[in-house]
Amino acid sequence: MGERPYVLLSCAMSVDGYIDDGTPHRLLLSNDEDFDRVDAVRATCDAIMVGAGTVRRDDPRLLVRSPERARERTARGLPPSPAKVTLTATGDLDPGAAFFTAGDAEKIVYAAPVAVTKLADRLGGAAEVVDAGEPGDVGDTGDISDIGGTVALGRVLADLHGRGVRRLMVEGGTSLLTRFLREDLVDELHLVVAPFFVGDPAAPRFVVGGEFPRDRRRRMDLAEVRKMGDVTLLRYRLT
Repeated sequence: MGERPYVLLSCAMSVDGYIDDGTPHRLLLSNDEDFDRVDAVRATCDAIMVGAGTVRRDDPRLLVRSPERARERTARGLPPSPAKVTLTATGDLDPGAAFFTAGDAEKIVYAAPVAVTKLADRLGGAAEVVDAGEPGDVGDTGDISDIGGTVALGRVLADLHGRGVRRLMVEGGTSLLTRFLREDLVDELHLVVAPFFVGDPAAPRFVVGGEFPRDRRRRMDLAEVRKMGDVTLLRYRLT
């Protein structure tokens, strides 16, 4: 693979590894201190990426919330918030979602070839739709399918690098985090642990099972442990 951005994965999970519960309402795993930390990290990035499932389920705005940080970015000639990026194999995205309507940051959707034309028509000018598939790709089944085999992460990262994105923050969900880690495309991992259990086998986890290059023989480097109220940040280096 050619040049790509520095990739930082950010995730909050329960002690037993869940990033949400099974209710229709979003589970808050963090606290105000950590939310501010995440905002500060966002302000240092050129783009923020989430999967299409996260756009549908959580309706995130993906903006720098601190006016001071937004002004500092503007003073450096940058937009107030980083570009927003999502990936989809199905094209099932609502142009009314906050991903598209909140803020003036650039919005990019990387889509499978079969979804590009229909999605571009649906979104209109709300985002740029980019074909990120590879010839002969076949989509996976299950939850991971929305960013599965029909969307090539290598092509996505190379395209983002060509657009000037040097620092990319990936915020979830499960499928996207899993793919980045399985494909060894992560430089830094910020993992926040909340001091409680979810215990719902139907709820989404930090990652799903499978083979990961970072196993007991190739361990990550723990660069920082930080207590923030009742949650703990574990910051790992992978490169």
